[in-house]
Amino acid sequence: MKKIFALVIAMLMIVPVIAGCTSKESGLRHVVLNEVTRSVFYAPLYCACGLGYFEDEGIELEIVTGGGSDKSMTALIAGEADFALMGPETGVYVVNEGSKEHPMVIGQLTKRDGSFLIGRDKTDSFSWEDLRGRSVIGGRPGGMPFMTLNYVLKKNGLIPGEDVEVISNVQFNLMAGAFEGGTGDYVTLFEPTATLFERSGNGFIVANIGLESGEVPYTAFMTMPSTIRNDRKLAESFIKAIYRAQRFVETASDEEVAEAMKSFFPDADIETLALVAHSYRETDSWMKTPVMTEDAFNRLQDIMDSNGELSARVPFGELIDNSFAEKAVGEK
Repeated sequence: MKKIFALVIAMLMIVPVIAGCTSKESGLRHVVLNEVTRSVFYAPLYCACGLGYFEDEGIELEIVTGGGSDKSMTALIAGEADFALMGPETGVYVVNEGSKEHPMVIGQLTKRDGSFLIGRDKTDSFSWEDLRGRSVIGGRPGGMPFMTLNYVLKKNGLIPGEDVEVISNVQFNLMAGAFEGGTGDYVTLFEPTATLFERSGNGFIVANIGLESGEVPYTAFMTMPSTIRNDRKLAESFIKAIYRAQRFVETASDEEVAEAMKSFFPDADIETLALVAHSYRETDSWMKTPVMTEDAFNRLQDIMDSNGELSARVPFGELIDNSFAEKAVGEK
């Protein structure tokens, strides 16, 4: 993890931020967002796109899927993206590497882990003790899925690496394929992959990681300090579209949410998307506003610390800039 972020810091020093461009055809400003992965977990983002909220703010948004927080952070720092959606822990790592021009969190999207534990056998009486002596594909060391899984295992009396083998050498976007190919007894997957996996008979959902771990600022929008200094209107417009979508998702039906984001999930039908949206709504996974609280940020660092991944506590204001979120909420 330290080697990865040392490279990121080096890029901070040598790669200029590339400003967004204006689309001659649409008259809108072309803006790139790099997302850590594609998941219904991020439904408010896709609804903002599907319902035209970004266009209403003068933004033509292109979403690129990074396939890992480290990759999304690198894309942001390299100037390949104007914004990035990823775990705030990635920002903590960069701050602790000593960079002064590090990206800032400007809005929170989700407030708990969005992954589900998938087993090979269907069961109506799952216990975390079932994992004792077994193996779980858990994601990348230092990433939130991996750290939250370890946190939940410890909470349930299981020591990662001793009582349970947590497989950490499979790339995030290859975890489902690795499990289907025979690796591991369990795997953690996001939606809609988890539900599609279950429907195909390749595995069965046995537990909700987010409910077990509790509330934590799991994914947030980040941008470079230069955008905050020199292009505040862009950041304001971006977060305003996100907050509008958060309000929509809060009151819309599951089917309406599914319809609004369906173009982002061509392999999933409306019924599946509505089912997944209902699941995330029932587990209170989505933020109602983009404002992050200091208490939530502290819990994030508690989880990092319990995994041995926190070299030093990062002050809230060093990484979080709530000014855009607070303005959006105030203008409701």
